[in-house]
Amino acid sequence: MDLNYSQEETKFREEVHHWLKFNLPEDIRQKVVSYQELTKEDYQRWHKILAAKGWSVPHWPVEWGGTGWDMTQRYIYDEEFALAGAPRLPPFGPAMCAPVLLKFGTSAQKEQYLPRIREGDDFWVQGYSEPGAGSDLAAVKTRAERVGDHYVINGQKIWTTMGQHGDWIFCLVRTDPLAEKRQEGISFILMNMETPGITVRPLILMDGGHEVNEIFFDNVKVPVQNLVYEENKGWTVAKYLLGHERMGSGSVGASRRELAALRALAQRELKNGKPLIEDLRFKDKISRVEIELDALEITSMRFLDQMRRTGQAPGADVSMLKIRGTEIQQMITELAMQAAGPHAQPFKSVSHGSIDSFTSRLAPRYFNFRKASIYAGSNEIQRNIIAKMSLGL
Repeated sequence: MDLNYSQEETKFREEVHHWLKFNLPEDIRQKVVSYQELTKEDYQRWHKILAAKGWSVPHWPVEWGGTGWDMTQRYIYDEEFALAGAPRLPPFGPAMCAPVLLKFGTSAQKEQYLPRIREGDDFWVQGYSEPGAGSDLAAVKTRAERVGDHYVINGQKIWTTMGQHGDWIFCLVRTDPLAEKRQEGISFILMNMETPGITVRPLILMDGGHEVNEIFFDNVKVPVQNLVYEENKGWTVAKYLLGHERMGSGSVGASRRELAALRALAQRELKNGKPLIEDLRFKDKISRVEIELDALEITSMRFLDQMRRTGQAPGADVSMLKIRGTEIQQMITELAMQAAGPHAQPFKSVSHGSIDSFTSRLAPRYFNFRKASIYAGSNEIQRNIIAKMSLGL
């Protein structure tokens, strides 16, 4: 097993680092590192910059605009972007819907949707969770009834991230309510968000932020050609999509940047007249997180080495990255709250420049990251997957 980067890979890292230094807009970077909310226009502007470079969809096949990079290069690309404070493009189009279309879509669907996703022309969102179907996704009740050459859709989705920005949404809907197994009666359908009958209602978070939404479907007519794969076979598509979502949940680079920001915060905050970083108990907590992060990076490198040698993606044990990666993200937000103390409160007036602007976003960030161990399949479910599929328990 070789966990070292080759000379070519090190050179590639330098290339990505240099390009980001001169092409990442500073106003967007500042929003990322100070935990401010990015607008739809911010995301689209950054997407256009990446598309012009040919880097917006590096994981796609070359014939559809991908880079042809191997898994290690893509890992380096993601890590350098996170370290630089570059925002990740919202995954719903490039990293979730697109792989589904490449795997299951018709030629016409690929031609219609993939170029616009690659160029950032359409903003996609995900319609999976419902009020009674979160972790138990097979319980979806949003109904799609075939009427001639259309489906008529009625129901509700919830916790739709960035739904207020959506141009298109991919949804799991129930097309056979009488199926013997719930998973057999689900289909995967694409919808234009401007279709009559679709209503988006914001769900305002505790900090006043507008990140998630409810979406209602009232007799929404969708062409049959918007069905992906086969009717009642959407569960196969859903599982494939969730596998792609979990692979990117570890985010070592972002956690390293967050850890550096935490150390800087602990240098500024005082305890008993001394910088908090000099407190042995707090210093020990930071060291423990750093060790966990090093272990996560080594584990990620093990998966990369496996993929380099076999050419195959890892199996169920990739859930380890999701579990530990999200737990580390939560640890860092907890320590940042401890370090900032009362300065972490939201809505605090900005009176000392970037320091107060940064710390006053820590409480909202802490609460927001409670979801990290739930999305893409809760960590409890991931442990069950490892136990069953990898350990044979």
